[in-house]
Amino acid sequence: MKISVLGGDGYCGWATALYLSAKGHEVSIVDNYARRLWDYQLGVQTLTPIQPMPERISAWRELTGKNIEVFVGDITDYEFLAPTLRAIQPDAIVHFAEQRAAPYSMIDRQHAVFTQVNNVVGTLNLLFAIREICPDCHLVKLGTMGEYGTPNIDIEEGYITIEHNGRKDVLPYPKQPGSFYHLSKVHDSHNIMFACRIWGIRATDLNQGVVYGTVTNEIELDEALINRFDYDEVFGTVLNRFCVQAAVGHPLTVYGKGGQTRGYLDIRDTVRCIELACLNPAARGEFRVFNQFTEQFSVLELAQMVQSAAKKLGRKVEIEHLPTPRVELEEHYFNAKHSKLIDLGLKPHLLSESLLDSLVNIAVRYSDRIDAANFRPQVNWRNARNERRRQKSVGYASEAELALSVDGHNHI
Repeated sequence: MKISVLGGDGYCGWATALYLSAKGHEVSIVDNYARRLWDYQLGVQTLTPIQPMPERISAWRELTGKNIEVFVGDITDYEFLAPTLRAIQPDAIVHFAEQRAAPYSMIDRQHAVFTQVNNVVGTLNLLFAIREICPDCHLVKLGTMGEYGTPNIDIEEGYITIEHNGRKDVLPYPKQPGSFYHLSKVHDSHNIMFACRIWGIRATDLNQGVVYGTVTNEIELDEALINRFDYDEVFGTVLNRFCVQAAVGHPLTVYGKGGQTRGYLDIRDTVRCIELACLNPAARGEFRVFNQFTEQFSVLELAQMVQSAAKKLGRKVEIEHLPTPRVELEEHYFNAKHSKLIDLGLKPHLLSESLLDSLVNIAVRYSDRIDAANFRPQVNWRNARNERRRQKSVGYASEAELALSVDGHNHI
């Protein structure tokens, strides 16, 4: 298939692009490198030393003989997006090109507005471009389990059957998002559903849980292909933070009681889920929803698992409970259905089988790059004027140098 990965320089996007290319698909990447800029602006850096995109692509080409075409630009700019899709003419579009961090959207008004404009406008532009340029293309959109919130009933896959006053209907599952970021994803889902209904677009919304791991078969080929490992309190995941804390003997910082429960999946399962969705497209006019995760854990359960894994390496770490900066239930019911991707052939990797190799050992390997100042929460959900710390340098002297590091051309 001819598959375009929007946001292909990011964590999920990079792993997906390599996986699909290795499987023989004709892959292109569309990215504006904003994710690298946000690190610079926040004064943080990924634990792993990721390379500029031209070097990543060259390494992949030399190692495999396969090429991935890269288009540099912003999908919120329709004058860039439309000709790009005309040039690619994709069979499927994998849409990762969004600001994806809830804490980032809660820093202040500016970050909340940016998140919603960037995510909603970019997706709207994409829908119009598909209608105009490639109407039979299948849109595979990364959603989030965070759209659902934590209801006191089972979470279905996108839709729920309702009986009311003697009548029955199948309706979209109610949404209770927990941040301005999650709200942007809800708006995306509604816009895509509407476009499918009125224009006959085919789309699959993948409501993904928390992804972990840096290792895939493709990324293991060479360190030049290494993926992100974010552990800071804005873009990092709680599991990554625990593993990095364990690597330096820092207490594992659990927010509140630690009963917050979410769905999790290995990055190797993410890329397989994307391929399964592409190979089994939605019908014309269908808005299909899959819950994309494989296991459920509470934050405290994750801390205890990391504590045990660290002990095997001779590292003793304590668990520390901090007041939660978020507005969320610290203990709640959570039972989400996730059978549709299993039915299509997904064979999950389990966290218990990969925690040491894919996370803790990586954290130990790059422990010299750890900045413990990033462990403590600085973004409070209840405060709309958070002050963020900024380091002098995280590897780039200026934004201009950052731009040069990722290539200033519109097309590689």
